[in-house]
Amino acid sequence: MISIGKTEKYINEQLGAKGALLFSLIDPVDYRSDKEVVATAKAVTKGGTDVLLLGGSSGVQGTMLDDVTREIKEEIDIPLVLFPGNVATITKYADAIYFQSLLNSRNPYWHAQVQMLGAPLIRAAKIEPLPVGYILIAPGGTAGWVGDANVVPQSKPKIAAALALTGQYLGNRFIVTDTGSNPRLQDHGPIPPEMIREVRRAIDVPYIVGGGVISEKELRLAYQSGADAVQIGTAFENSRGAELAYKKAKMFSRVAREEGAKKLKGVKGSDKRK
Repeated sequence: MISIGKTEKYINEQLGAKGALLFSLIDPVDYRSDKEVVATAKAVTKGGTDVLLLGGSSGVQGTMLDDVTREIKEEIDIPLVLFPGNVATITKYADAIYFQSLLNSRNPYWHAQVQMLGAPLIRAAKIEPLPVGYILIAPGGTAGWVGDANVVPQSKPKIAAALALTGQYLGNRFIVTDTGSNPRLQDHGPIPPEMIREVRRAIDVPYIVGGGVISEKELRLAYQSGADAVQIGTAFENSRGAELAYKKAKMFSRVAREEGAKKLKGVKGSDKRK
C-alpha cells in the first residue's frame, strides 16, 4: 500500500487550510554565491513562502548542492523540495524531490529512464518522492531544449489539459505546467488564464503553475484561473538582494492568502447550497 509522506501531507493540509500556496524556486546557478542563495532562501521563507524549491539547472549537483542545501535547512522551517534538472540533482539534506515525468518529451529518457536511474539514490538518501506530471508550455526555455519537449503552444489549452489528465491517470499526485525560466526572453508571458482554467477543469489533483509570474496582477490571475500553487523564481533572481526578495515574497504571500481565502469561501458557499 502506498503511503503519503510528510511533505505531501503538509502540502495537502496547507492547501486545505489556506486555499492557495506560494512555492519559491531558487536555482543556485543564477546567484553570485552560495551565501546569496542561503540569504535569499531565508528571506523568501520569512516573507511567507509555503514551500522552497531548490534546483532547476543540470549544473546544480555534488558538493555544491549538498553544502547549500544543508545551510538552507539550518535557516528555514518549511519543506525544502528539490527541483531536479537531471539525475544528479539529489542530496540527502533535502526533505523531498519532484519525482517528475516530462509528459510532453519526445525522448523516453525523460519519461521513465532518468527516474529509474534516480529512484535507488532517492530511496537510499531517504528523500520523499513527490509524484509530479510535468508539462512544458511554450516557449519552454532551456528545460524544453534539454528535455526535448514538444512544447504546448499557449494557444492550445485543450492539449495541456489532456496531458495533465494523462499524468493524473498515470498516477501523478501533482501536475505542473511550466513555461520554463523567464519566458519574456523568448517573447512570451506566463501561462494564459484560459489554459490554467482548462487544466484545472480536467484534473482533481493539486495543480502547480510556474514560469514568468513576476507581478501581483499575474499572480492573482493565476490563482483566480485555478492554480492551487504558483512557483516563482525569476522574480527573486532579479531582486539581487535578500531585502528586496523578502519584500517580493511578502507581497506574493499576501496575494496567495487573499486569493486562497476567496477560494475557501467559495467552497463553503457551494457546500451550503447543496
